[in-house]
Amino acid sequence: MTTSSSERGVGLGMPELPAPAYPDDVRTRLEADARELIARYPDSRSALLPLLHLVQSEEGHVTRTGMRFCADVLGLTTAEVTAVATFYTMYRRRPSGDYQVGVCTNTLCAVMGGDAIFESLQEHLGIGNGETTDDGKVTLEHIECNAACDFAPVVMVNWEFFDNQTPAAARRLVDDLRAGRPVQPTRGARLCTFKETARILAGFPDERPGAVEEGGSAGPPSLAGLRLAKGEAAPARVVHPRDGGPHETGAGGEPRDRAAHEPSPAEHLSSHDAPQDTSASDPAHPAGPTAEEGE
Repeated sequence: MTTSSSERGVGLGMPELPAPAYPDDVRTRLEADARELIARYPDSRSALLPLLHLVQSEEGHVTRTGMRFCADVLGLTTAEVTAVATFYTMYRRRPSGDYQVGVCTNTLCAVMGGDAIFESLQEHLGIGNGETTDDGKVTLEHIECNAACDFAPVVMVNWEFFDNQTPAAARRLVDDLRAGRPVQPTRGARLCTFKETARILAGFPDERPGAVEEGGSAGPPSLAGLRLAKGEAAPARVVHPRDGGPHETGAGGEPRDRAAHEPSPAEHLSSHDAPQDTSASDPAHPAGPTAEEGE
């Protein structure tokens, strides 16, 4: 299979044709939304980031047409808009799936099994980094720190958290997404499509009944430092969370087995949480060969 020079990003000296405009009805609708966003800022160009989310919500990625629209309504050049759109990884530059599945492969998540999860999903879905399944449902990518190290390894779907994942839990997650089954994140509202997420990120309210109230709060691991700072010291524990060994100490300091963990509602567990056996370095869960970054 051969690819054209344009697909390879190779220029032959021919100028690129101007981006096509949106159909009149689409432009009219987007202009009304754009005016609302621009009015929130003292300097109109400050609205560029939300406007890029707005045009992304229209087609699922930032197209040349979308960048031309942003430039027109803000009085910028397309070069200025392109510079911003290509700088931030939250803006997609090519068609992608309804669900952006990002696997954290930064240091702690990688050590705890993120690399194994990413490799497992590539094999399970038959796609590589940045690629989309044939049904258009899932785009897979490895991403840098999700700022949720206390729940490592973490997977994000359309920027919603799925904590303490294993390869098996992550495979079940993407299967449910592709099958259209209900999926509840660990922390945050129930999932919506990437286009719907982009519109919310643009600054428009989430109009789904009850979605705002579903946001929840920080889980116990995130609040451990705050509790210690307040002097709320936790009882002494010998922690072996993944080997099935002793977990707590008795009155005389002797180790004893901890009872099976029953998550409370405050922990905000998702329908795809896997709070045990998450480490790829565990002998029972070997990571195997690690994929090179970008694969």
